[in-house]
Amino acid sequence: MDMIHNFPFFSILIALFSSTICSVLPGKIAKWVNTAVIIIAGVMSGTVLWYVSATGKCFVYLMGHFPAPWGNEIRAGILEGAMALFFCIIMLLCMWGGRKKLLEEVEESKHNLYYVLVNLLLSSLLALIYTNDLFTAYVFVEINTIAACGLIMIRQIGRTLEAAMRYMIMSLVGSGLLLFGICMLYDLTGHLLMSNIQEQVTQIMTDGTYAIPLVITIGLMVTGLAIKSALFPFHAWLPDAYGYSTISSAAILSSLVSKGYIFLLIKIIYRVIGFQVFRNSHIINVLFVFGLLAMVFGSLSAIKENDIRRMIAFSSVAQIGYIYMGIGLGTKVGMIASVYHILGHAAGKALLFISVIGLSDVSGFSRRFVDQTGAGYRNKIAGIGFTIGSLSMVGVPMFAGFISKLLFAQATVNNTLKMLPTLIALAISTILNAIYFMKTVIRTYEPKPDCQYEGIKIRQEKLYALTIVLFVIVNIALGMSSQPVVDAISVGLDMFG
Repeated sequence: MDMIHNFPFFSILIALFSSTICSVLPGKIAKWVNTAVIIIAGVMSGTVLWYVSATGKCFVYLMGHFPAPWGNEIRAGILEGAMALFFCIIMLLCMWGGRKKLLEEVEESKHNLYYVLVNLLLSSLLALIYTNDLFTAYVFVEINTIAACGLIMIRQIGRTLEAAMRYMIMSLVGSGLLLFGICMLYDLTGHLLMSNIQEQVTQIMTDGTYAIPLVITIGLMVTGLAIKSALFPFHAWLPDAYGYSTISSAAILSSLVSKGYIFLLIKIIYRVIGFQVFRNSHIINVLFVFGLLAMVFGSLSAIKENDIRRMIAFSSVAQIGYIYMGIGLGTKVGMIASVYHILGHAAGKALLFISVIGLSDVSGFSRRFVDQTGAGYRNKIAGIGFTIGSLSMVGVPMFAGFISKLLFAQATVNNTLKMLPTLIALAISTILNAIYFMKTVIRTYEPKPDCQYEGIKIRQEKLYALTIVLFVIVNIALGMSSQPVVDAISVGLDMFG
């Protein structure tokens, strides 16, 4: 066996065990361990991506070298390697961008605990990407939930404790439905490995036996993951969770955590249920409708917000709606658009959260919209970052968001039933995006002579500035060199099947 076949397992294991190590280390050392772990996992994921691209084939790693049904499997293809690498890059930048604020917002005695939670979160995300076992996926879904909840409440102000409680309640409801669905699927098929389940599901659909229980099972799993990823109307926990947690936590939660659940859903659609079976179940139409509603109502909620961080949080509801709408189109092109939007939204939304903290710092630490007047002049790098992130979310050419919306529009061309509502929702959502993002950008560059914060400047931290520059580069790279990424996603989805 090639040594590279071990890398997915090693990356998960290193992140998992480093969390235990960080629990007994001082905060400063735990910080460097966390950085090293993310970089090592990213290098391993990049190597896996290179290897799979060079061979043109995915590979399966048998944990403990025990075959099914006793063993557990890890599977790596182009999409898994690319997503793992991208998640590591985004997480590293999120940690760098919020490092200074972490010192201010979290008690010093709990700094090492913060890195324990981040390492656990990284391990769970990598496991969701690589695992080929449905119950293992559930176990790491729960680890992901606990780590994310800890990242929300570690700041320990009233709003974060309330937000963590809401998040935990909603997330446990989603986890329960997912587990119930997995149990029913195991009862129907007798397997937990994804490839084996798909064989039995195909046989069930061919024979016509247990068709209704299978549809109910699919519905339970999809609903559980939709709740956990904050699809409208299951998003009540999201604004406070993103709005009041530490800035690194908000960036990671918005850009990675919900996307990990969506990626697992895509794996279930392709590798467990089968894309054709899922499309014929008509559950796909429910996702399509709720995706459209999220695109519009998430943006309307963002417009009404006066808190800039909560505005960005509500924007995530709309952007998650885009992803589910693309899945709901029921075509490969729609799925490519959704996967691409996972990447574009992760890069853009993390940039917005990291940038907005710099704007707030030079506005009396206020997050009120009115206090951001002229903040782009007082903190130039944060102003540039927020502007680039906003342009990407609106869908201006040159940036990742434009490619996503173009792909969604192209995906509807041959779908006569869903084309008109999709194009209308895209148009309305884009207009609403422009209203709340562009008015904020204009506000940050609107000088006001009697503004009490006029003339305030900060000593710019080099790591913070570097983080924003790197995020901007990622967004522009996705917008200007999209075709190789789209081709990789297409090949990766073919490997899924």
